[in-house]
Amino acid sequence: MANTINIRCKNTGKTFPMPLGCSVKEVYEQSGVTLNHGPICASINNKIQGLNYRFYNSKDVELLDLTTISGMRTYVHTLFFVLAKAVEDLFPDGRLIIGAPVCRGFYCELYIGRPIEADDVRNIRQRMQEIVDANMQIHRIQCPIEEAIQVFRQRGMESKAQLLESQGNLYSYYYQLEETIDFFYGCLLTHTGMIHLFDLIPLDEGMLLRVPSRKNPDELEPVEPQEKKLGVFREYHRWQHIMGVRTAGDVNAAIKKGLAAELINIAEALQERKLHKITDDIVERGAKLVLIAGPSSSGKTTTSKRIAVQLIASGLHPHTLSTDNYFVNRVDTPLDENGEYDFECIQAMDTNFFNQQMSALLNGEEVELPRYDFVSGERKFEGKKLKIGSDDVIILEGNHALNPILSCQIPEDQKYRIYVSALTTIALDDHNYVPTEDIRLLRRLLRDYRYRGYSALETIRRYPSVTRGEELWIFPFQETADATFNSALLYELNVIREQVMPILEQVSEREPEYSEASRLRKFLRYFVPVPARQVPPTSLLREFSGGSSFKY
Repeated sequence: MANTINIRCKNTGKTFPMPLGCSVKEVYEQSGVTLNHGPICASINNKIQGLNYRFYNSKDVELLDLTTISGMRTYVHTLFFVLAKAVEDLFPDGRLIIGAPVCRGFYCELYIGRPIEADDVRNIRQRMQEIVDANMQIHRIQCPIEEAIQVFRQRGMESKAQLLESQGNLYSYYYQLEETIDFFYGCLLTHTGMIHLFDLIPLDEGMLLRVPSRKNPDELEPVEPQEKKLGVFREYHRWQHIMGVRTAGDVNAAIKKGLAAELINIAEALQERKLHKITDDIVERGAKLVLIAGPSSSGKTTTSKRIAVQLIASGLHPHTLSTDNYFVNRVDTPLDENGEYDFECIQAMDTNFFNQQMSALLNGEEVELPRYDFVSGERKFEGKKLKIGSDDVIILEGNHALNPILSCQIPEDQKYRIYVSALTTIALDDHNYVPTEDIRLLRRLLRDYRYRGYSALETIRRYPSVTRGEELWIFPFQETADATFNSALLYELNVIREQVMPILEQVSEREPEYSEASRLRKFLRYFVPVPARQVPPTSLLREFSGGSSFKY
């Protein structure tokens, strides 16, 4: 029939007819699918859409709940909108800045002309609950992009106007909740009553927005103290103030004025200054073993090389080693729940042999260093020997470098721990943070394609297992570090954009990974491109984009 389309539901594997113009919510009601925490959104022809999406052609549909990454992202962005409305209702002249994840929530700053107090936070939380209980409808307004820019500019929302100005699209959209309007990168829920769980508590000089756990959506994520991570964000906020840029719109505007080289030089100088400070601390403590860890694509390798240069400038002799060479032989590697080798766990490391060699080195003995052959999966010795003296320092980088099990036999006063991560230094606008995971994934996509022969499809498909390993074996130890180094650069997404776009475009719409590739492409379009040739050869970004003066 002309007024009927076919919906192929991936949740059930069944195809059924639906009326032309039906919504995702109506498809869910007819699908026979039961989701305890959903649906929140849907993957339609492998592209994420909100529940208000309407069908005018036959489509493949996967209904997503709160336990999925896309479902949680939609829920959290809706919660941001509810928070923004509550602040606007109570503090019409206030400025809310929603930051990156910290303490297993989202750190938010509120500027109202005075320090915020606990009563302010309680009142905002109460107003949020009232908005949720009222089950207000959230409208998605599609319009010419010039109209959206004008709407935001008239309301003094300059960061959002600047962001949209960087777009080349004819049309854009914004969301409306009663009289409150906002823009969010991605889809939202259709009604506030779909928010079933949240909390808002005082933290530091701001607030922590608490969200449900993706593993158990009926419980809030536990608050995890992360004072050092908060300290890094404070430090970078000071740097952003010095540079006069905080959002993607600010960076784009500066680039359009011809200030790209200046931004790059200042960002690189600030990183170099931080590395110099860390190196001074290593020298002052007299540490002999510098342990550097961080999640995938955080820039550990370049960080270790630049610290080595700083140590040489301080009159010391650094020796850079990798924990990868201390893997157990592949046949001895533990298996995961799927019966595959688990290279991410600490048991994949020969910790006894590592402690034996490091103890011998620190005692002045000569050792023959191993090399792990990833092709054969075996440890090999090729005559490379090392003996250190009073002016020598060992730099060791790897995923497990901060795990106390790895170096349990080494005296604490001999060790200096550094945690490296691409902690976001830029936001899209006041209410849209840039996820650290996105920066690292984009770096990994570029590196895997250039140097490892992996397609974007393979990298995106493998990435969830990488992040699971990080949650278990890397993130729990970040607060034990003596220093935290933020490897993110203010300008890097502007440089990465033109290099990664063609790689992402190779992912076929037929693949489930297309939804992530499509999301990342849309995300990168918010950044005005900058040629990679402007990046210095010593930059950490060169580890991924190529052209580094360091050897890897």
